[in-house]
Amino acid sequence: MSDIDIDLNDDQPTKRNFFKNPLKSYEQSAAAAPVATQAPARQVTLHLTHIDPWSAAKRAFVLGVLIAGVLIVATVVLWMVLSAAGVFEAVSSLWSDASGNTGTGISFLSLGRLLGLAMVISAIEIVLLSVLSTLFAVLYNLSVGFTGGVEYTFTDRG
Repeated sequence: MSDIDIDLNDDQPTKRNFFKNPLKSYEQSAAAAPVATQAPARQVTLHLTHIDPWSAAKRAFVLGVLIAGVLIVATVVLWMVLSAAGVFEAVSSLWSDASGNTGTGISFLSLGRLLGLAMVISAIEIVLLSVLSTLFAVLYNLSVGFTGGVEYTFTDRG
């Protein structure tokens, strides 16, 4: 047991060790403690010399799907906010006043059209992101012979 451990089954609490030897004050323990020297921090240097193109394509595809989801959700939220604010009605009335058409034409700012456009843009973005990341991985692998790759240095703080 250390100096401050308490035994709950102790029948005679006055005979505990920490009553006989009180703890030292902070100044006494700090003065008595030896000064520890810190070891120098270790450093590890690593070189990124190869990126698997298939792995880059898979990660880019997942990233593209996530970005597409964010784009579609943002489109719906933005359309709902603008519709609640009455922006689409104001634009439609401005368009009908400017064109001189008083008929009720089809709305070019409907949610269906905007979602369709967002999905087309998302599909193009997913394909482009996947293809371009694969291409850049191949180009990086070809350039590693000239540049030696990217160098990372990690330091151990512990």
